[in-house]
Amino acid sequence: MKVVILAGGLGTRIAEYTKKIPKPMIQIRNKPLIVYIMEHYSRYGFNDFYIALGYKGNLIRKYFKENNFNNWNIKLVDTGSHSMTGGRLKRLEKYLKNESFFLTYGDGLSNVNIKNLLKFHVKHEKIATISAVRPPARFGFIKLSGNKVRYFREKSSLDQGWINGGFMVFNRKIFNYLKDDLTFLEKDPMEKLSKKNMLYAYKHKGFWQCMDTIRDKEILERCIKEKKHLEKK
Repeated sequence: MKVVILAGGLGTRIAEYTKKIPKPMIQIRNKPLIVYIMEHYSRYGFNDFYIALGYKGNLIRKYFKENNFNNWNIKLVDTGSHSMTGGRLKRLEKYLKNESFFLTYGDGLSNVNIKNLLKFHVKHEKIATISAVRPPARFGFIKLSGNKVRYFREKSSLDQGWINGGFMVFNRKIFNYLKDDLTFLEKDPMEKLSKKNMLYAYKHKGFWQCMDTIRDKEILERCIKEKKHLEKK
C-alpha cells in the first residue's frame, strides 16, 4: 500500500529555516523530519513512498540521491511550486490506481498505530479517514473578574478540541473531489465528504507533534531524544 507525503509547501511560519530548505528537510537530531515520518510507516511494513515535491524540491531529490534507502521504494514527484494540498494529491492520481493509500503531511510526527488506522478505515468503508488528535496546548487557562484571577489551570491538551493530525487513509474516490492545483484538500473536499458521511476520524490519544515554529522544533527534538515517537499506543 502506497504512502503519500505532502512535502511541497512554503513553510513560512518557520522561515528561519525554510528560506534555505523545505520544511520536511529541517534536521531534528541530525536527521530530516521527513525521514522520521517514513521510518514510522516502515515500522508497520509500509515502504512504498510517493513524495509530492514543490518548494525547493530539488533539495529533497538531492538528499535521497545521496543517501542510501534501499529498503524503501521512493518516488519523487514534482507537483508544482504553488499547488495547494489537494492539487498536489490530484497530480499523483495516475500513480494511485485502483487502491486505497495513506497520506500525511511532511511536517508532523506521531506514534499513531498505522495498522489499526488502516483496519478502522477498512471497517467503516468510507472515502476518507483522518487521524484526529488533540494539539498540545501552548498556554495556561485563566478566568478573570476585572483584574482578579478567579480561575487558573496549567496548560493541558484536554482543553483543546480535536484537529486533523494528518496520517490519513483515502480510497480512489477522493479524486472525484479534487479539481486542480488550487484545491485545498482540507476545505471543499473534506467539507463535502463530511456532509455525505464519507469522512471518519480515528481518534489518536498518543504522541503527536507538528513543526510550525522554532518552539515546535525544540519540542520535537526533546521528544525524539526521549523516544516518545516510538512509544506504542
